[in-house]
Amino acid sequence: MDDILKISLLLDFYGGLLTNKQFEMLDLHYNSDCSLSEIAHQFGITRQGVFDNIKRGRISLFELEDKLGLVGRYVEQRERAKLVLKYLDKFNKDKLGKDDLRYLRKIREEVEKLSE
Repeated sequence: MDDILKISLLLDFYGGLLTNKQFEMLDLHYNSDCSLSEIAHQFGITRQGVFDNIKRGRISLFELEDKLGLVGRYVEQRERAKLVLKYLDKFNKDKLGKDDLRYLRKIREEVEKLSE
């Protein structure tokens, strides 16, 4: 997963736990693609001030993810859901054979993992 997507996901999950200023700056930089200069102008501070706030915010986001792991679980569940859909696409709609039963078992296993 690229850095921008990861920060965006971390902001979605943990952004409310940052200071308002950190959240706004990270949101502008990663989700709105604003430069440090543009953000500095908007907040009336230096580019270094913006950089420092973004750096502290990123550190906080990664620390929260290390402790709580919500984004990792979310990504893992999405991948499992995609796998379930892939298995479902393989079914012969007219009749169930031995291969179909094997896919049903895989689907059951994946759904069980999602519900843990």
